[in-house]
Amino acid sequence: MNRTFEEINEKIKKGQAVVLTAEEVSRMAETHTPQEIFKQVDVVTTGTFSPMCSSGAIINFGHASPPIRMEKIEINDVEVYSGLAAVDAYIGATSESSKKSGYGGAHVIEELIAGNDVHLIAEAKGTDCYPRKYVDTYINKEKVNEFYLFNPRNAYQNYGVAVNGTKEVMYTYMGKLLPDFGNAMYATSGELSPLLNDPEMRTIGIGTRIYLCGAQGYIVWNGTQFNTRANTNDQGIPIAPARTIAVIGNAKEMDPSFIKAAYIEGYGVTLYVGIGIAIPIIDVDMARRVSVKNENIEAMIFDYGNGGRLPVGKTNYKVLWSGILELNGKRLKTGTLTSLRKSRQIAEKLKEQIASGDFTLTQPVERMPKNSILNKLEIRESDPENKSVVTKVCINCGSCIGVCPTNALFFNENDEVEFNKTLCTNCDQCLDACPVGLVKKEG
Repeated sequence: MNRTFEEINEKIKKGQAVVLTAEEVSRMAETHTPQEIFKQVDVVTTGTFSPMCSSGAIINFGHASPPIRMEKIEINDVEVYSGLAAVDAYIGATSESSKKSGYGGAHVIEELIAGNDVHLIAEAKGTDCYPRKYVDTYINKEKVNEFYLFNPRNAYQNYGVAVNGTKEVMYTYMGKLLPDFGNAMYATSGELSPLLNDPEMRTIGIGTRIYLCGAQGYIVWNGTQFNTRANTNDQGIPIAPARTIAVIGNAKEMDPSFIKAAYIEGYGVTLYVGIGIAIPIIDVDMARRVSVKNENIEAMIFDYGNGGRLPVGKTNYKVLWSGILELNGKRLKTGTLTSLRKSRQIAEKLKEQIASGDFTLTQPVERMPKNSILNKLEIRESDPENKSVVTKVCINCGSCIGVCPTNALFFNENDEVEFNKTLCTNCDQCLDACPVGLVKKEG
């Protein structure tokens, strides 16, 4: 027996859907079979509040008068990528301030979401259509046209546990690692973690509506470093970094409580992102998947010392959340970068929205890749054999036609640009009109 998205949404709209958090359904599974859970539960909500470095925001500032094509941009002394369009920009969470230590793109994003003014400086060379060369002003989320998060890699499906086997303290993106295996750090919300409740991503895909930092967002693609080849345990749950998601959402609507800039000593700026995903219980298999418990979710332990990440053991999230991990006869204190309190709040908020009919489920328009593996960067100084060049080919755009005074250049019946040499007066108007640099002066 199966249950469709449409049937679940109809129950949500009528206020009849039974919604539990992932922790609640895991407790329910102690006394109920997957078949019973399927009959009684419609939706399970998940949540995570973790540092997610591969995050950032698109901003459209709006045009000044006279307009400017922004080529160098800083907001609060943080470099912003300007290579999109005249007044479109992307600010990465990990981009750091040129003047203020410990401050970066994540902080700018947080300040904008909170409604604060931020200092924008933009420079340009000036063009005929964009003559302004400088802007110095203050903006906020109400004054810009668009401001939305676009995060290329969020919500890792499991992650490794970090330890340090060297004699020196290590400062990593996993936090401070004490020497001689003095502690163990992890960063996943365990049985609450969104992608661990649907490990094969049967119900999560492109187009899935999600809870993103207090607003409703969407999954727009598989995240970068999406990996389906990670080793799994007997229950089919990855025990190492595996799948990820790329997400988008209107930052103007987000809640500052569920997004937080951070600075990790010795690593840099990062951004805590709150994500919740609703898992529809479409069949008995999904009921079994969402019943996963912390003790069933295993994770590899990696030694970050000596310039590598060597696997040195395996544990589970019940052990990690207990605060003490035993490794090779030694007791290590565990710590996490993920806020369990916030993760629970996200799952509860999403549960409330679904129960009140304010959040319905979207069926993915496309499934995530089923066969994807990570490649490693090959380091090489040069490749003398690679002599390929980009061939210049007419794209039949008609730019040259628009400036030719004698109609020597024209579109033929196949919408291709043709040249009638007998009509050409060598006025040279077309030479610099071609956007792909194809038109050249003879001789």
